[in-house]
Amino acid sequence: MRKPVSRRAVVVGGLAATALPYSANAAGWPERPITLGHGFAAGGNADVTARIIADHLAPRLGQSVVVEPKAGAGGRISAGHTAKSAPDGYTLGILPGGHPISSVLYELPYDPVNDFTYITMLTDFPFILATYPDHPVKTVAELIAAAKKASKPMIYGSAGNGTGQHLSGALFTAMADIPFQHLPFRGGSQTATEVIGKHIDFIFDTPTLLLEQIRGGQLRAVAVTGKERFFALPDVPTIGETVKGYETSSWLGLAAPPKLPADIRARLHKETTAVLGLPEVDAKLRKLGNVPYPTTGEAFKERVASDIAKWTKVAAHAGIKRAGAK
Repeated sequence: MRKPVSRRAVVVGGLAATALPYSANAAGWPERPITLGHGFAAGGNADVTARIIADHLAPRLGQSVVVEPKAGAGGRISAGHTAKSAPDGYTLGILPGGHPISSVLYELPYDPVNDFTYITMLTDFPFILATYPDHPVKTVAELIAAAKKASKPMIYGSAGNGTGQHLSGALFTAMADIPFQHLPFRGGSQTATEVIGKHIDFIFDTPTLLLEQIRGGQLRAVAVTGKERFFALPDVPTIGETVKGYETSSWLGLAAPPKLPADIRARLHKETTAVLGLPEVDAKLRKLGNVPYPTTGEAFKERVASDIAKWTKVAAHAGIKRAGAK
């Protein structure tokens, strides 16, 4: 996936704002608490990131920002709620890197590109391919060799069908040409428990979920999915060092319902990108394994569209068919 030229370049690029016919405006906004939704369980990457952003955004807006998890369906429930809410600036949503993947795998009750007002991306991060400490496979090359020799497929777990974790594994399976069975769970915490208990072989998941368990010895990192080695695990190779051309990363971004008034959109962009630039926020996000990643709203929208094109090709290559929305 492509990265921005620089944080400064994409933020200074400004917003492509248009006049929108809605009575709300930034002059009197906000006059009551704002809800910030996301689609995953408490304690996961989206939830922790949302709370960091909310805590620092609230004093800038003069109102509390209440984080509201709507877990399930790989984030689709929360995204649908954001898309269908009133465009008054009081309902915001955090979209995950699995957002464009959902449109590839499911018939959705909303348009993943056009049914949102994109404010800014928040973070960028790779996934980690991990296993339990005494698993015989130590490297990506060993994993490929063992998978090809195994009498039955090895199993990798993810946070659910249609998530970035799922498709990162599917891309690896396709590019390495190995039988690698996917087992979805309801959130990454359950998946980590299963691999620690040796009920499955591997897990693809976020640094937020896995870093402390890797550092504590409960899990062992085999590789990371990004283009370059991960700053938090500098000795762990990328999958692409063995499987040439392999690269995935994920992200979180801030969005609102469609037709959000331009002045509210601009205010949210200004305050949120300022929050991302705070040294204490940068430190908190990096401790989770996330890189602060502010962009313009247009750049965020373009990223969603380009990711849809990428994951459409991955799903086709892996033989993954679209299912009905859940």
